[in-house]
Amino acid sequence: MAMPLGGILLLFLVLLPLSLIGIHRATVGIDAAASVQASPRLLGVKGEDTAWVTVDFAAPHASDGDWIGVFSPSNFNASTCPGPSGSDSGPVICSAPIKYQLANYSSDYGKTGKGTLKFQLINQRQDFSFALFTGGLSNPKLIAVSNKIAFANPKAPVYPRLAQGKSWNEMTVTWTSGYDIKEAYPFVEWGMKWSPPTRTAAGTITFDRESLCGEPARTVGWRDPGFIHTAFLTDLWPNKEYYYKIGHMLPDGKIVWGKFYSFKAPPFPGQKSLQRVVIFGDMGKAERDGSNEYSNYQPGSLNTTDTLIKDLDNIDIVFHIGDITYANGYISQWDQFTQQVEPITARVPYMIASGNHERDWPNSGSFFNGTDSGGECGVLAETMYYTPTENRANYWYKTDYGMFRFCVADSEHDWREGTEQYAFIESCLATVDRKKQPWLVFIAHRVLGYSSGRYSGAVGGTIHAVVGGGGSHLSNFTAEAPPWSVYREMDYGFVKLTAFNYTSLLYEYRRSSDGEVHDSFTVHREYRDVLACVADSCPPTIPPAT
Repeated sequence: MAMPLGGILLLFLVLLPLSLIGIHRATVGIDAAASVQASPRLLGVKGEDTAWVTVDFAAPHASDGDWIGVFSPSNFNASTCPGPSGSDSGPVICSAPIKYQLANYSSDYGKTGKGTLKFQLINQRQDFSFALFTGGLSNPKLIAVSNKIAFANPKAPVYPRLAQGKSWNEMTVTWTSGYDIKEAYPFVEWGMKWSPPTRTAAGTITFDRESLCGEPARTVGWRDPGFIHTAFLTDLWPNKEYYYKIGHMLPDGKIVWGKFYSFKAPPFPGQKSLQRVVIFGDMGKAERDGSNEYSNYQPGSLNTTDTLIKDLDNIDIVFHIGDITYANGYISQWDQFTQQVEPITARVPYMIASGNHERDWPNSGSFFNGTDSGGECGVLAETMYYTPTENRANYWYKTDYGMFRFCVADSEHDWREGTEQYAFIESCLATVDRKKQPWLVFIAHRVLGYSSGRYSGAVGGTIHAVVGGGGSHLSNFTAEAPPWSVYREMDYGFVKLTAFNYTSLLYEYRRSSDGEVHDSFTVHREYRDVLACVADSCPPTIPPAT
């Protein structure tokens, strides 16, 4: 399939720390000489959705393999789940912790058998308890459990996620709460400054364990996802700033409010204005309290997040193209991720696409039969985030943003010639008006091809870029550099595209650690360049050698 002249192709190409815990092999041996105490007992008394908790603990025989796990709901030992083969019997402890820290993170624990750790918790609709285990991660033995702690309103609406709707002048707001539609009515109150606010009702969806495809998502990784709400804010004025807050009306008329936010409406297709787009893949999540040893797994995730937050006034829309959370079947991690990126997603559209760690599972309809999704088989990504797809199970879509047309493909479904997705891609590329939207960007998770050679001069075809260094672990280079490799650097970063007008587009690679530009180029093109180039007749990108 030929790409139009001046288009850009962006593509993106692994053991989760929670999967290191053999919770299905855990035994219980409560020791009267061991103890765990957590404080404060009540969190979020001023409406906060995050809180720091101090955990004091003691064990009669301290060892390097001891660890503290955070469990939610707090009565994790009483929960049930099906056995790995669908049998009635299951493990003694059914639920994996939502995070953990090694006991010897507390410096004196090995000497005294006493320690103190600090955990950052987020509002996840249920109460919490902390458990002390011996025996290491692979063969844990539970010896003590803490008191219960909880947020003042565990059902509160949290972590809004903006996304563009199916039309350019529609913004969607998605969020999570503990309120079923039978308990409270979800809505968004929104409007322009100095104008009377409007209230728009939201739809509510959720899923159960049986909606998922395999382990650990259906077994030790399962956690109730709560309720996901989406409201559609329509007939927006281009580039106008809107204010909004999410809420739930209780049967007695009282309203439980979320926080107050604002966003800028998208420009209309073809509008000539400054438009700034951030794109990356493979970011994942990390813990600000040092839990889960994530510094060894997704070390760039927080840097990428924090750098984007600092520059958010200069970002209009974000594309996170696959490998979103690396939850890999541990459902609690999706809450952790939505909280981490909430300062971004609450203010600018956050558009996602499917990757292998969201979708792939044998015999589930994915093109690849790997197990990278941990049994999620796309359900979490399709539910937690809105995308303007025609069918949620077919995770491909187009979206227009001013001078940009984005064609977002799903590399985890078949896109060969003759397939439904192939027809979508052809239509998305063919229906754009290049006079008004000269910047045509095709995005997918897996790499189709690339060129790392550097060339200064006229480019007569598609520009390829691989920008999958959002935060997850990096792969080593080959020992011998190929002749086309001009420069090598192992670091985390993202791409920023800035469209100034119809003829000039700036491409920048920015490091996550400092946000500085470490590579860039500018694309200059005119509409006559598009007219002069049709499939199979474009001039070569690099002039022949003389």
